[in-house]
Amino acid sequence: MTQASAAARAGRRKHDREIIALAVPAFGALVAEPLFVMADSAIVGHLGTAQLAGLAVASAMLTTAVSIFVFLAYATTAAVARRVGADDLGAAIRQGMDGIWLALILGAAVIAVVLPTAPALIDLFGASHTAAPYAVTYLRISAFGIPAMLVVLAATGVLRGLQDTRTPLYVAIGGFVANAVLNVLLVYGAGLGIAGSAWGTVIAQCGMAVIYLWVVVRGARRHGASLRPDLAGIRASAQAGAPLLVRTLCIRAILMIATAVAARLGDADIAAHQIVLSLWSLLAFALDAIAIAGQAIIGRYLGAGDTDGARVACRRMVEWGIAAGVVMGVLVVAARPLFVPLFTGDSLVADAAFPALIVVAVSQPICGIVFVLDGVLMGAGDGPYLAGAMFVTLVVFTPAALLVPVLHGGLTALWGAMTLMMAVRMATLWIRSRSGRWLVTGATR
Repeated sequence: MTQASAAARAGRRKHDREIIALAVPAFGALVAEPLFVMADSAIVGHLGTAQLAGLAVASAMLTTAVSIFVFLAYATTAAVARRVGADDLGAAIRQGMDGIWLALILGAAVIAVVLPTAPALIDLFGASHTAAPYAVTYLRISAFGIPAMLVVLAATGVLRGLQDTRTPLYVAIGGFVANAVLNVLLVYGAGLGIAGSAWGTVIAQCGMAVIYLWVVVRGARRHGASLRPDLAGIRASAQAGAPLLVRTLCIRAILMIATAVAARLGDADIAAHQIVLSLWSLLAFALDAIAIAGQAIIGRYLGAGDTDGARVACRRMVEWGIAAGVVMGVLVVAARPLFVPLFTGDSLVADAAFPALIVVAVSQPICGIVFVLDGVLMGAGDGPYLAGAMFVTLVVFTPAALLVPVLHGGLTALWGAMTLMMAVRMATLWIRSRSGRWLVTGATR
């Protein structure tokens, strides 16, 4: 073995250790939200198809209301990681505190919008008259947990940037267990039905937010960072996250269009779509664990001025993404007969879900590349490009999805359109990663 090849192998092992150390705990934290939805789906699904269909529409709305502000986590991770690379921890945590205050402001604003407009929002999705009342009930109650969800996003970003993904893991495990227990007690024990499921999730999310605040505040005091709201800092955090907000709005628009199309296919199809989407989200977050490692590692390398290290780390993470996608695809195919019955006993729902899951399985290697490169470019602070690339993807996906009911393609065709969407994302991200224009060094971009 030559000296160069030995050095290359040692470098790969170093990156593998870093990726594993950050990605494995990050996976546990990332899957908390889809696991919350999956737990709710499994419990509510046994109340009836109309209840599950209502949950499908409401949870899509709720996830959209929260996920459009995911920049609170992603932009904070990149900014804090750069400061870590530049050895400026006090400023890093101060940025995180600005993000938390911004999260509270945004959460209050979302509640003010969602509560009075819930029926109109549900109607916009084309929910049937049997499913709509359940959807409105779930959405209105769950809205009270949105500020807590946004605080969790911002605080998680701070910890990821500090290269700590273990604390979010522990909090996520506790939150998932609490959510599952509360759902069973309130839905069946207290007889609250779908309302009990919503209240259980709100309580669990608020508990998670309190724990995160305690951890971040303790770190702020240790490093001398102010806890007071700073209007200039809050405004700067909002401006830095604006491109990622555009990116996320495009992603959420894609998912909302998919749910709206599925709703118009009928109650069985929208219920099956909820099952497939729950699994797809779980797989996405699993792959995104590597991307989270990428955000933290790439941000730290660029903050330290090491572009060569950033390039090598990017290449290695792409290899991890492809391998993980292949494994995920195989697991989906193998687990189909066991997975679907957990959520429904309706044969029509199961018949719609089974072939759509095959499409999901085939697309996983593509998803692996997409999520990794997305994380790399986020870690580099390349938000404007990510926003533009997602807008292009939305433009391609929209007509493909809207043609599904026109051509009588069914749920499987809809998930074929979702796979096309991921292929377009892969192409745009691959072009950018090869250009090297994302390699901008310094404590700030």
